Amino acid sequence: MQAPATTEKMPRLRLSAGAVYRLGVASRSVAAIVGGYVLAALVTMLLSVSLPMARSEAVMTATLLSFAIYTCAVMWVFATRSALRAWLGLLIPAAVIAAILQWMDALSWSLA
Repeated sequence: MQAPATTEKMPRLRLSAGAVYRLGVASRSVAAIVGGYVLAALVTMLLSVSLPMARSEAVMTATLLSFAIYTCAVMWVFATRSALRAWLGLLIPAAVIAAILQWMDALSWSLA
């Protein structure tokens, strides 16, 4: 004899409009701080190994450009329509740049 199947559903958590807004701002803030830093660091690494100049000058130039890249990433995160779009707009380019760096054997954390 089988036990009767229960069809009770968990009550859904309903957030107020203010809570949804605050979570969106918190998500964008984390995206701007963490995602912007990761994107700027990856672009800095890519420029450091690909600029056609002396290594020290390439690193200095890439580092100086990283401040502008980070600033633009932070502004872009808060200018998009949604937090999801902000995250995707940072993670997709970061993944592409990381793949290029991996292909160039320029990442120190490579899986090989």
